[in-house]
Amino acid sequence: MPEQQAGNDEGGAERRTSLRVPAEIWVEETRASEVYFQRTVNLSEGGLFFERTIPHPKGTVVNLKFSLPDSDKVIQCKGEIVNLPKNTEGLGMGIKFVDLSDEHRQDILSFIRSVVNGSK
Repeated sequence: MPEQQAGNDEGGAERRTSLRVPAEIWVEETRASEVYFQRTVNLSEGGLFFERTIPHPKGTVVNLKFSLPDSDKVIQCKGEIVNLPKNTEGLGMGIKFVDLSDEHRQDILSFIRSVVNGSK
C-alpha cells in the first residue's frame, strides 16, 4: 500500500513528504571506484530505499543509474544517504535524489501514479 508519510529522524520530525510506493528495481550505485548493484523496495519522487544492503555512512553521496519497470529509459542522478537503520548492525539505507532532472522526476511520478491507480 502506498505511504504518504513515514519515517522519523532521531528528533522525531517527519522527513518524507512525497508518496512512496512499493517497487523492486535494480539500481547501479557507484561511488569512487566502487560499484554496487542494489534492489529497491520502494520509490518516491524524492528518493528510494534499499532494504537488504550494508549501509554507507549517512551523508555519503553516490551515483545512481536505473530504469523504471517497463521502460528502456535510463535514469541517472546523484543520491545522498539520509536514512539508516536504528540498529548499528541493521541493513538498509534511504537515499534522497540530489540532482534528478525534471524529465526523470516526471517519469518517476508517472510510474508512481500507475502503481497507485493499479495499472502496474
